[in-house]
This record gives sequence, C-alpha cells and structure tokens, in this order.
Amino acid sequence: MDLLLNGLDCAHCAEKIRCEVENLPDVERAEMNFMAKKLTVTEKNGADPEALFERIGKIVSEIEPDVSVTEFGKYLEKKEADEEEPDGKVMIIRIILSAILAAVGIVAEHIIGNEAAALVLLLAAYLTAGYDVLLLAVKNLFRGKMLDEHFLMALASAGAFAVGEYAEGAAVMLLYQIGEYFQDYAVEKSRKSIAGLMELRPDSASVRSADGKIRRVSPENVKAGDVIVVAPGERVPLDGVLLSDDCSADTSALTGESVPRTFRRGEEVMSGVINLSAVMELEVSREYGQSTVARILEMVENASARKAPAESFITKFAKFYTPCVVAAAVLLAVIPMIIDGGFSSERLYPALSFLVVSCPCALVISVPLSYFGGIGGASKNGILIKGGSVIDALCKADTVVFDKTGTLTEGVFEVTEIFPAENADRILTLCAKAERYSTHPAALSVKRKAEESFGDIFSDEISSEELSGMGVKAEIDGKTVLAGNKRLMDKFGVSCENPEKAGTVIHLSEDGKYLGYILISDRIKPRSAEAVKRLKQLGMKTVMLTGDREAAAREIGEKAGIDKVYSGLMPDQKASILEEIQKDAKGVIFAGDGINDAPVLMAADAGFAMGGIGSDAAIEAADAVIMDDDPMKIAHAMDISAKTGRIVKQNIVFALAVKLAVLILAAVGIANMWAAVFADVGVSMLAVLNAMRAGRYKAARQ
Repeated sequence: MDLLLNGLDCAHCAEKIRCEVENLPDVERAEMNFMAKKLTVTEKNGADPEALFERIGKIVSEIEPDVSVTEFGKYLEKKEADEEEPDGKVMIIRIILSAILAAVGIVAEHIIGNEAAALVLLLAAYLTAGYDVLLLAVKNLFRGKMLDEHFLMALASAGAFAVGEYAEGAAVMLLYQIGEYFQDYAVEKSRKSIAGLMELRPDSASVRSADGKIRRVSPENVKAGDVIVVAPGERVPLDGVLLSDDCSADTSALTGESVPRTFRRGEEVMSGVINLSAVMELEVSREYGQSTVARILEMVENASARKAPAESFITKFAKFYTPCVVAAAVLLAVIPMIIDGGFSSERLYPALSFLVVSCPCALVISVPLSYFGGIGGASKNGILIKGGSVIDALCKADTVVFDKTGTLTEGVFEVTEIFPAENADRILTLCAKAERYSTHPAALSVKRKAEESFGDIFSDEISSEELSGMGVKAEIDGKTVLAGNKRLMDKFGVSCENPEKAGTVIHLSEDGKYLGYILISDRIKPRSAEAVKRLKQLGMKTVMLTGDREAAAREIGEKAGIDKVYSGLMPDQKASILEEIQKDAKGVIFAGDGINDAPVLMAADAGFAMGGIGSDAAIEAADAVIMDDDPMKIAHAMDISAKTGRIVKQNIVFALAVKLAVLILAAVGIANMWAAVFADVGVSMLAVLNAMRAGRYKAARQ
C-alpha cells in the first residue's frame, strides 16, 4: 500500500508516523519517503486494506492534523494533490501581525512602563502566532503525548508567561513559528528543485494507426512497435527509433546539457527530450513502464528512501535526545524546589529553557535536506544518484575503476582491417551472419560494414549461441562458425595468434578451420582524459578493467592517463579483481555500461552506469546513472558528494555543539530563554540555510 501524505513538512513527525504505523498489528513493515511524502506499508496476510487505511489516517491526523492521506497515484495525482495545498500567505500574515503586536508590547513594557498594556499586547501576539500550536498541545496532552514538540513548546512559552517573562514567552512562540515556516519553505524548495523531472512524465501520446489517422492516448496504452508522432515543441513521450528525417532535440532535462542534440534516422530517441525541429515519427521501442522517463521518475521517487548512515543515526538520536532533555528539565525544576522547600520562578526558568532546546528539528530536517539537495543538484547536471547512502559511499571512496568500451571510449567501432585481404569479403559476410543477433558494439560495427558493402545478407534464419566474454557460435549453411576472441578459438581447439595491433580482434573459423580476423578500432571519448585528471586531483586512484586485448587496453589506458590496466578479463574475473582492489582501498567506485558489468556494479561500493547507451541491467544494478555518457560527470558527482558530506557534518557538529553549550549554560543559570530560542529556532534556520547550499552546483564548462 503506497500512501501520499499531502502537506507533510516535518521530518520528525514523519518518523513518528512511520513508527506508529509499523507497530500496527496488521503491518509487516512501513517505510517513509519524506521528500516524496510517500508512506509505503507492507500488510500482513489477511489484513483488511480499507480498515488499515482508516487506522493509518487516524494516526496521521493525531500527529499531524493538517496532513491528509490519499492513495499514492504516482505522479499526476501527486501533482494535483500538491496544487491543492494551501500556500503560506496566512502564516506570513500571522507572523507579521504577531511581530507588530510583540514590538508594541515590548515598547509598552520597557519604555512606557505600562505592564498591563504590555501583558495584553504580548498575550495577543502569543495567541496570534501560536493558537494552533496551543490547540495541538492540548489535544496531545489528552492523547498522552507529552513529549510532542507542540506540547513542549506550548509548555515552555506558557511557563515564561507564568513567571512574568511576557516578552520571552511571546518571542518563543513567534520565533518557533518563523522557524517552522522557514523549514517548510526550505523543504518545498528542495522538493521543487527536482520537481522539473516530474514534468518529464507525458500526459499523452499521438499514435498513428494503420489507416493514417492520429489518436491521442495515454502513454501506458502504447505498445512496442506502434508509430507515434511528435510535433515541434512537444516532449517525446516514449523511447523510439526515428523513422523520419534527422531532427534536433533539447535533451537538457535528461543530461543537463544545454546544447541541442541531433538525432539521425534509425537512431533511438529517448523519451523526455523536446522536439526542436520538424514533426518526428518514432517506432516505439519500449512500453512506458520500461522507458527512460519511467525509470528516471522511479529513481527520483525512491532516492530519499535509501538513507545514509548519518540520516539513520539522527533518526535514532532524536528518539533518545528529546526524552533525556525533558527529563533533565524536570529534574532541574523539581530538585531545587525540594531542596528549597517551595516553588520558585527563578528555579523554574532554567527548566523552561531546557524545554525550548529539547526540539531536535535542526538535526532531523537539515540532514536529510542536505542529502536531498545534493541529489537534486546532481540531477540538474544529468547525474541520477539513487540515495543518500550513495553520496556517503562516494565521499569515502579513494579508487575509481572503469570499464573500457562505452565508458572511457565512445563504443563506436569501425572495421579498420580484414586479414587475409584476399578473403576479406567472405570473412566479413560470414562474421556478420554469425553476429546477427549480437548487440555488442563490435558486432554492430561488423554488421554495419557488411550491409554497407553487400546490402541485405540476413535473409536466412541463423542459429547462434553467445558465449559470455568470448564471442558467438553459429550454424550457417550446415557448418559451425565461430566468431570471437582468442579464448573462443582456444576453447574449440582452433589455432590462431593475436596480431600486435591496437584494437579489438574478432577471429573467425569454420568447422574448425581458421579463416582470419577482423580488426576493429574504438575511439577514446573527448573528455575521458580530463575526467581521469580531475579524479586524480581529488585524490583518486584509477584502474581500468576490460575484456579487450592487452595492446588495445594499454593504448586507451595511456591516452586516458589510467594508473593501472587489467586486460583480457572475463566478467567473473572483473568481479574478482574488484574484490582484490577493495581489500586495499577505503572505497571503490566502478563505472560501466554493458550487461556484463552488472555484477561488478553491484559488487562495488558505488556503481555508475553510463545511462545513455547503457544496458537496462547495468542501470538497474548501478547506484548512480550518467545520462549522457560523459565520464567527466563522475568527477562532478564526486564534487557534489564531497560538498554534501561536508555540509552534513557541519550541520551535525554545529547543532549539537550549540544545543549542548546552551543546555550547560542554562543549567547553571547563565543562559536565558533568548539563548534557548537561538539554540532551537536559530540553529534550525542556519542549519537549513546551510543544507540548501548542497543543491547549488553548477559544473564549469571546460
């Protein structure tokens, strides 16, 4: 059961809701995604969904009366619900009016000397700012929730009035509401920082039917193979192969790249890009659920659910911190009164200050807000990070391991030599037929070259088997054809030698007889060397793992500036070497793009999938996705993570240090309630301001 908690803006309350829901007898597990305002509830067998929904609604209304609970209908319903939320204008008016009344009251008390007028004005300011807090405090008292922040804040501020500190009582409530409003604003701003990605979701698609008519349908109802039409200025709703002439598209929402990209006829166009030229015709290659847009939205939605250790620590810390501080406040008030033998407002005052400091909001909201800001800043630069735990892993890493093909190189292969030359046509044709069903970039280049030279050569059905990390075995015209690397030839007892040339070699044999080889060359990406250089500046060691031959691997490694190169590896060998590297490293990042990289991506402390041409398996296994395949984005992700990590530590240390200092000073009678207000509201506001910096990252154009 996925529920949308519309209006949820308190991280501390969100955790309390999650805990109470998880303790329900019919609930197996409850997970709260605060930034998405989503509560995911796993019911036990036999649970009544309607009854459970009603009980959850009751829990939410008790903790946060202004929060409504609805079924989480993904993105359209979420957007509509957000639009129904009341804005903060009423609260702003209340704060301003309360501030004016408080200012006049202070003047009446300290300058005019009229205490009666001051009491009336300051009480009016107090009630204007905090009447809702007082009502909630009374309700929580009857519910037995005396450690609720509303009750504690009401008790502290009312206590200040009781001991004659009218100005401080009004100020506590006023500043508390200012802090709450500011936190709500910061949370919504951070949510909206990546809300632009939600606009990627298409409302409809224009499908061309067999009779040429165009009808508008929901993207979920479009099937693979359907032809869709995209007008200039429209967003492409589904992934598809371009059938019409070359066109230009704005890919900035996906890649962070402002320069339009040109798509060629026959090339796949990603959903989410905006058509900038003539009408596009696309043959849908994936249904909506598997499209680029759907995967991006799912990753964004679930990003804040993967909590970093710091977030989990703060959540646990808050559960103990507030009760301990409240207990200390009670002891601070009661023990001196027992010793003195009677009530004393002077003895009560430090205890009230303790209650003001007891709210853990500065930590509870600023830490997840920092991580979410970092995730949002990364998304604006075409980097999708799947959670705060990934940011922590990137902060700790000291080694980056690269795959070669499609990661450091463009993955665009060209046939540069066929040996022996006198038998080139037959070798090329036979190899292309054997590789007919392969999607490896090298195989695609062979098929492309064969089609350019001989036209359609795939009229007959061919039976083939792909042997991972080696090549293919095919049956062509009743003969067994092998096409692959030297390991494949060795496996089947075919004698051959690798030429001492840079590039990928595809050896070919027929019924055990060696026919020759095709040499294919790949180009290094323009920014690979720059990316490696930047990573080294950040103190990273760099390693490259590839199944390619030593000569080709060494050439690319030298051009990119890689510290250490491992070549001729099978997929399982890559994982083994990664484990060896991890033994001597603080943390290892792996970047790859192919389906063979999925096990290594999962084994690494953090994995980057080069998403633009990456396989679905690699993207699913990875912790972060680079949308435009630019390796420089890995360095950008490291920069963003380092900045976010620093901000998280700053907020934790600053908030704890200030609160601890004020608690000690209040206990010995030095700090007054103004200092306590700063330790709560002031620290919260500063921590939130600092947290918002995490989302401000603009990659410099090199």
